Amino acid sequence: MKLFRFGPADNEHPGVILPNGKAINVVSFGQDYDEQFFATNGIERLANWLKGNADFCPEVGPNERTASCIKRPSKIVCVGLNYAKHAAETNAPIPAEPILFFKSTTALCGPNDNVVIPKRSEKTDWEVELAIVIGKKATYVEKDEAFDYIAGYALHNDYSERAFQIERGGQWVKGKSADTFAPLGPFLATKDEISNPNKLNLWLKVNNELLQDSNTDDMIFDVPTLVSYISQFMTLLPGDVISTGTPSGVGLGLKPPRYLKPGDIVELGIENLGVQRQKAVAFS
Repeated sequence: MKLFRFGPADNEHPGVILPNGKAINVVSFGQDYDEQFFATNGIERLANWLKGNADFCPEVGPNERTASCIKRPSKIVCVGLNYAKHAAETNAPIPAEPILFFKSTTALCGPNDNVVIPKRSEKTDWEVELAIVIGKKATYVEKDEAFDYIAGYALHNDYSERAFQIERGGQWVKGKSADTFAPLGPFLATKDEISNPNKLNLWLKVNNELLQDSNTDDMIFDVPTLVSYISQFMTLLPGDVISTGTPSGVGLGLKPPRYLKPGDIVELGIENLGVQRQKAVAFS
C-alpha cells in the first residue's frame, strides 16, 4: 500500500493511493498514521478495511496539499556520512560505525511545502535521503530480524544549515532542526512495495540542475544494519523515522560550496517512492 496524508497544516487527514493510482480519503477508517496506528497492526487492519470500504471513500482532489506521510513521530534519527562518495567529498574518513544524530520532529512538513531559510542562515543545504519508518517497538534487534520491524519507506530531504551544524558548537542537531527542514513523503510505501531498499536510485536537482544522482547501494551501512545498530542504543517506537544518509552532491561538497537562496527550486526523488518539490523562501 501507499499511505499519504493531505489537507492544510494542523488539519491533516489520512489517505491511501490505490493500485490503480486513485487517491482516496480514509478518514472514516478512524485513525491517523501515528504511533498508535503502527503499534496496533494498522497497516494490516487498514488493508482489510479497504476490501469492503474503498469503493465508498471519497477521492482526494489534485489541488489538496500533501502533508507529511506520517503524523509527528516520537523521533527522527538520522545517519551521517553514510555514502562513501559523500564522505569523500566532505574530506571525512569512512565511519567505522554509523554516525547518529537527531532531527527535531517540529521540522516535519509536507513534501511540496516551502523550505524556509532560517534567520541568520547563510548555508542552508539539501540532502536527498531514504527514510525508514518503524512498524513496531524495536529494542536490541538482530540484523537478520531487522526487516520484521520496518513498516515501510519514504522520501526525505534532510535540510541542513551548515554553519549552525559545524561552526556553532559542533552539535549537528542545531543545523538540522529548523521548521520545514524535514519534508517527508509524498507517501509511505509499505515494505512489500519495495523489493530491495538497498538498491534504489535517488536524485536531487536545484533550479533544474542535477546535483545528486546515486543509488542506495553506495550506503556504507545498509538498511538492516542501521535498524539493528540504532536499536542497540535506544528503543525505536512505531512510527519513528530513520533517515539513512545522503549521497554526494550536497552544496557543502561543491567547489566552491553553494547554498540555497530565496527563490531557488529544489526537486528530488527516489525510485518507487515519488518526488518532492520545494521553493526556498526567506524567514518572515
